[in-house]
Amino acid sequence: MSKAMVELPRKGGFNFDLCRRNNMLTKNGVHAPSFLETGTTIVGLVFQDGVVLGADTRATEGPIVADKNCEKIHYMAPNIYCCGAGTAADTENVTDMISSQLLLHRYATGRESRVVTALTLLKTHLFGYQGHVSAALVLGGVDITGPHLHTIYPHGSTDTLPFATMGSGSLAAMAIFESKYREGLTIECSMFKTWVANRRDEGVKLVTEAICSGIFNDLGSGSNVDVCVITKGKVEYLRNHQKPNPRTYISSKGFSFLKGQTEVLSTKVTLLEKPQQEEGVDKMEE
Repeated sequence: MSKAMVELPRKGGFNFDLCRRNNMLTKNGVHAPSFLETGTTIVGLVFQDGVVLGADTRATEGPIVADKNCEKIHYMAPNIYCCGAGTAADTENVTDMISSQLLLHRYATGRESRVVTALTLLKTHLFGYQGHVSAALVLGGVDITGPHLHTIYPHGSTDTLPFATMGSGSLAAMAIFESKYREGLTIECSMFKTWVANRRDEGVKLVTEAICSGIFNDLGSGSNVDVCVITKGKVEYLRNHQKPNPRTYISSKGFSFLKGQTEVLSTKVTLLEKPQQEEGVDKMEE
């Protein structure tokens, strides 16, 4: 048997067999569907004792608000959480997959997960898809080396920063951070010229203000503010920490339907004639 007839297993890597087909379809006027624009504001900052992450809760499908109270802060490990912007399905599945890998790593080593491990797994996965997995992430956590904050872009590039913003509302949120963030998050009080000691509360306040800036200045961001505070050995997940957009509109017509009931205004029944084919079948049976 010749070597050409022996079927060898496929090698790993990318497959570009359909590139010529796609180019031919494009030249003939067949265009691939365009990507939906997504909207989100996610932020994070490092203070002396830990990390504070924040996110809005609006999920959009183009111009449609699909979910008013979406969770965008994802669990990665007991000491690590990750905010996701981009395509909701991509952020959910990528973070869930890496979270399971971190759990297996903890089982094998018996040690606490490190933030740099989660960072390496996330960016390696995203780089392999060259940006086609639309997940922009803000990763934060506290491990044996202290608090850490990283941003991960859909193409796999990363940054390590004291404060970070991502999503369509990132510019509005960054304006708040750049004007009010201080090293170690010790903010000066103008009245007494003293340093505010409670850095945790100031961090939550600053993150909340940054998210609200995205909510009020970006159409793709909205609804409520979620906050996650990570310190050594402790995590506080403040779901719906602030609701800056409560619903105040009440219908003037005063509808008061019970839950699960709707008034039936009219009913119309139309009788359809029996098809000819079925009538013939009935006669044959008789």
